[in-house]
Amino acid sequence: MLDVPENEVKAHGTFVEPAMIDANARQASSALGSMAQGRISMQRVALIYNPVSGQHSARRATAVQGALAVFRAAGVSAEVFECATPGSVAAHVEEAIRQGCDAVLACGGDGTVHAVLQSLVGTEIALGVIPLGTANALAADLGLVGSPAAAARALLAAHPVRILVGQIYFKDSAGSPGSRYFIVAAGIGADALLMSRMDARLKRRFGYALYLVEAFRIWAGGSFPLFEVAFPANGGSTPRVVEASQLLAVRVRSFGGVLRELAPGATLHNGSLQLVAFRTQSRRRLMRFLLAVLFRRHTFSGEIELLETTKVDCSARDGSVDHIFVEADGEVLGSLPVRLEVVPNALTLLIPPNAQP
Repeated sequence: MLDVPENEVKAHGTFVEPAMIDANARQASSALGSMAQGRISMQRVALIYNPVSGQHSARRATAVQGALAVFRAAGVSAEVFECATPGSVAAHVEEAIRQGCDAVLACGGDGTVHAVLQSLVGTEIALGVIPLGTANALAADLGLVGSPAAAARALLAAHPVRILVGQIYFKDSAGSPGSRYFIVAAGIGADALLMSRMDARLKRRFGYALYLVEAFRIWAGGSFPLFEVAFPANGGSTPRVVEASQLLAVRVRSFGGVLRELAPGATLHNGSLQLVAFRTQSRRRLMRFLLAVLFRRHTFSGEIELLETTKVDCSARDGSVDHIFVEADGEVLGSLPVRLEVVPNALTLLIPPNAQP
């Protein structure tokens, strides 16, 4: 077992006063405000926003102001915290907590959600999501689609629900132990390798297309090295050990986009991790499974197995010198050895009334 202190990111950021809200956004949200009065659980919210992530940053800034207008028109005190650096997210969340915010809203993609999550686990402050980035799987799972203003309107009627999250222990790029919480999924193997190849500048320019190009390059030229996966078996004291070239620990029912429902049984309400273990190095078998996922016809067998557990340990095979990447919520963290487990009653999440996560 890895004995790892929780990884904390400390940085200093600046508070940014929101710019003048567009008159059209103010007018569109005023009607919502009168309808929502009397059923809003939030009184004060912070919108955490990274202006340099994703595409079309100028449009993103305008979109954040549109969401801000919705909350203010509904009588909710709302402020925007603009992140000058990735590390400033933690400082802004801590400031929002100090100011007595009921909720912190991650405005961005999976990376922004992941960064905000680290400071909210173990608190009573709710996490909300306003999708802006290249990909936001949590927003898709919660049915938060459309414009940021539409997501803001949905959050006004959302229910705060206490959920568990995943926690991953790993070795960082310097070989030091670390840990992170995750809410969507964690992966060891090819998917983490894919994330490691994502150039931030190119991702802002090409968006989701870059994922597809790099995924094909990995499939065509990757070696898919095996590693060991150990997890409790049938409640016994002796763990079951298998070899895999890729492991996904999934927490959401749907990723949205082309993947949608990858791991049957996965849900934010579940008390465990759904594991998809790729026990093969065959490119042909991997491609067949991926195509089946795209057409919603994938099944599981001995080669690609669906498992359920509350903890799992992954380590390199004896004598192996392969470097195997590790990621959580799309963020590359380091390499093996890894432990994945669940943290009960960890987080308050804002879930819209019509969502089916």
